[in-house]
Amino acid sequence: MTRLLLFCALAAFSIAPAVAGSFAGSSAGASSAGSSASSGSSSGDDKVVLQARDDAAGFVASNGRIRGAMLEAALRHLREGSIAARQASDMELAQAILAR
Repeated sequence: MTRLLLFCALAAFSIAPAVAGSFAGSSAGASSAGSSASSGSSSGDDKVVLQARDDAAGFVASNGRIRGAMLEAALRHLREGSIAARQASDMELAQAILAR
C-alpha cells in the first residue's frame, strides 16, 4: 500500500511540471529558453529527479551502500515536496525514481 501511495505521489509530482512546462513553452516563445534555467521553475524540479537515475541505479544495485550526490539531492527534493516521500525509505524512493 505504501509503495502504491508513493508511486501515485511521484507520478502526480512528475505530471504537473510536464503540463506546466509545455504550457509555458508554447505561450512564452523563444524568450523562455534563457529564463527557465535560472527561474527555479517546476520543470527544473523534475530535472533534479531525472538526473539522479544513474545514482539511484547504483544505490539499488549496491543495496544502499553507494550514495551519489545527485541521488541525495533528489531524495531531499522529493521529501520537501511530498508527505508520502517523507515517510518512504531511501530505497523505496530510489526504486520509484528508477520506475519513472
